Amino acid sequence: MKTIGRAIRTAVISLSVCLCSSANAAADDLLLKDFVTLQGQIAFLQMGVPGMVLGVVRNGESIVVGFGERADGAGEPDGDTMIRVGSISKVFAGQVLASLVADGTVKLSDRLQDKLGWPDTKVPTKDGRDITLLDLATHGSGLPREVDMMRDPEKPELVSREMYARALKDQQLLFAPGSGLHYSNYAFDLLGEALSKSSGKPYADLLQERIFAPAGLKDTVVRMSDAQKARLFQGHSPTGEVYPLSDVSDMQAAASGLFSTPNDMVRWLKWHLDQFGRDGAEMRTLDHAAYIVRDGLNPVSGLDESGHMDAMGLGWVMMTPEGTRPLILQKAGGRQGTLSYIAFSPARGVGVFISINKFDFSAGTHMPAFANELIGQLAPR
Repeated sequence: MKTIGRAIRTAVISLSVCLCSSANAAADDLLLKDFVTLQGQIAFLQMGVPGMVLGVVRNGESIVVGFGERADGAGEPDGDTMIRVGSISKVFAGQVLASLVADGTVKLSDRLQDKLGWPDTKVPTKDGRDITLLDLATHGSGLPREVDMMRDPEKPELVSREMYARALKDQQLLFAPGSGLHYSNYAFDLLGEALSKSSGKPYADLLQERIFAPAGLKDTVVRMSDAQKARLFQGHSPTGEVYPLSDVSDMQAAASGLFSTPNDMVRWLKWHLDQFGRDGAEMRTLDHAAYIVRDGLNPVSGLDESGHMDAMGLGWVMMTPEGTRPLILQKAGGRQGTLSYIAFSPARGVGVFISINKFDFSAGTHMPAFANELIGQLAPR
């Protein structure tokens, strides 16, 4: 009987501990929701945009809240709203590179000339320096921001693989690779092509196999289905006109071609913040490393809009701790009337994704500043 009594007391104590832990977790969830909703509402009112959606992760807890309208006449954006994330696509490309380096398929020091797979194209050099995969992923290639080619007036945002190949043949570099940094969509699209050719798979398949599936991303795609299009975050011009949805080529997926949802961005942030998880640990370590420090580089251009760049990772802009703000890895993106920003602190377990649906310079400046401050407020001391 004594044994039975002790077992019952042990079970009751264990149940009490579980209930207490559950209550504390629920209280934490409510506190995070209350804090983030209030701060998000203030930011939304300050920015004056049609719609805003905010996703936050802190120590495994997460919340997504929406404000305003997903599209004209529609309700608030939510976790399943499809967003054209623009240049946030670049940090997905950086993670694909990290994955291929981790399994030995490529090296960071590999020359673009050897991995691009265009035998009739000579990749430009300058001062005896070749463009490497690391140069492409850190904006250190010396390539200009965009391909200087005549576009189809009916599809002004589309740049085909053939256009890239023609442009590259006569391309002059702005500086010797590795000697400076200049933001380049051109470079990242070439990186995506090189990774595809090196692996023998379409770039979209690499994304699905190496990033989307392992992190549980359900709605992050290069091409939307009709059902996903019905959930689109409708972009607006600076003067408020609706932007129509336009196509880009598969060649542009690495720089700016992806669509995603706040729920998927939260899942992806959780993958990045799984600091001691073994699945994908080597890829995560490579992806979070600082490769190029700002000191001594000339030029440095196009990398400070969302906060001062102190170092570059594989597409990630890295900001060293300052005041109450911890180390942050961040990336902004904008396309067709939407502006988005993702940032996280690996050491503090905090991450933020935010998106607005209007090209507004003032709001676009306020958005990352708000997110960076929010991370500092939520980061455990």
